[in-house]
Amino acid sequence: MARPGEVLELCLIRPAGRTVWALPKGWVEPGETHEAAALREIREETGIEGSIDGDLDSIEYSFFSRENQVRIHKVVHFFLVRFVRGDTSQHDHEVAEAAWFGVERALDRMTYPNERQIVRKAMSLMAGVGGERTPQS
Repeated sequence: MARPGEVLELCLIRPAGRTVWALPKGWVEPGETHEAAALREIREETGIEGSIDGDLDSIEYSFFSRENQVRIHKVVHFFLVRFVRGDTSQHDHEVAEAAWFGVERALDRMTYPNERQIVRKAMSLMAGVGGERTPQS
């Protein structure tokens, strides 16, 4: 997500009780589109409202839920989202911290390689449209 009139930045989250830094994501509620779910999760987890500029990609992974004692398979759809308004201090209780990072710093900070690939894809798409420089890492 980029803030208007500024250097391109990403808003990352550090979930409560965890040391990872990641892109905001979550579950699709019944009757909700993937796009609506993305905007809702971004608002809840970062305090930021955005608008979708495009579809990026999706990733699949599995993890073990200690709370439910079950393995969960998840498909996450990612979108290129433009900052509209908001404040990262307004994130919900599931997030310990939400913060803006320049692209290179965000790529260094991000925990999950598949999410770094999504960011690189977004940068490539933006380079083709708006002339932004693609990160080299």
